Amino acid sequence: MITIIDYQMGNLRSVQKAVERAGVEATITSDPKQIASAEKLILPGVGAFGDAIAEIRSRDLESPIKDYLAADRPFLGICLGLQMLFESGFEHGQHEGLGVIGGDVVRFELPPQYKIPHMGWNTVQPGPAGMDLGIEPDTHFYFVHSFFVRPTDPNVVALTCDYGGEFCAAIRRGNLFATQFHPEKSQQAGLQLVKRFATGSLLESTPSSTASSPETAS
Repeated sequence: MITIIDYQMGNLRSVQKAVERAGVEATITSDPKQIASAEKLILPGVGAFGDAIAEIRSRDLESPIKDYLAADRPFLGICLGLQMLFESGFEHGQHEGLGVIGGDVVRFELPPQYKIPHMGWNTVQPGPAGMDLGIEPDTHFYFVHSFFVRPTDPNVVALTCDYGGEFCAAIRRGNLFATQFHPEKSQQAGLQLVKRFATGSLLESTPSSTASSPETAS
């Protein structure tokens, strides 16, 4: 069973369908007790950093999420669910994040030829924390974001991407894995990633290839 956190700011059904396609049951909840006792936990997210953090705190979800992560249990953050793990975000002012990962979340500052948001398919490369994930260089994933994370510790960077310069596309620390891209929108490579998280093989040390391009994915 996978628990998906509902704080009214995520494409919850798309994530749930991706998990179900992996052959695993998924439940959507905003109940702090269910989140605290989850076997595996997904924090999705679409929208503004400050609004999302406010919704999480107004529903008393901050403590159960942080307690869950402190126990190093399987966790997948997606897009805003990655960004909120950091200490602060600078979207429409400065906002305090969950503070689980050191660093901040900032807006792209790019030459005019680069459109913001960064939207569409792009390739990723393994970082220091991603060498044993089995995600091969140049695997395509789908991005939609105007802000990106800057971890204080470079050793948590699992995947990088290039959009007018290199940025962190995913982090990993123990059983915590979080992506800037949307696995649920990333066709075969994304569904394989979700399946491997759901079945427990993603964070094992034995690699399993998820290489794919959007042109060849089914």
